[in-house]
Amino acid sequence: MSEAANRKLELEVAGLIVEALNLEVAPEEIAPDEPLYGGGLELDSIDILEIALVVSKRYGFQLRSDSDDNTRIFASLASLCAHIAAHRTC
Repeated sequence: MSEAANRKLELEVAGLIVEALNLEVAPEEIAPDEPLYGGGLELDSIDILEIALVVSKRYGFQLRSDSDDNTRIFASLASLCAHIAAHRTC
């Protein structure tokens, strides 16, 4: 994936996160390498489940709550986007 396409996906996913969680932050303000869980956005496990739901609906693949990969997938916006890019069906 090109750097421009990667940045576009990051902004798109950041927008989904902001909208789904009603965050008072602009999507552009979410740093790609900032931790999603805890960290700067102070998201909790319920927020991560909500993100998993909107990502699953939007990109056509299932994110499972019992996956051993969730710590890696949700480590940051960049890691979530890398997972989306590798598994999306739409």
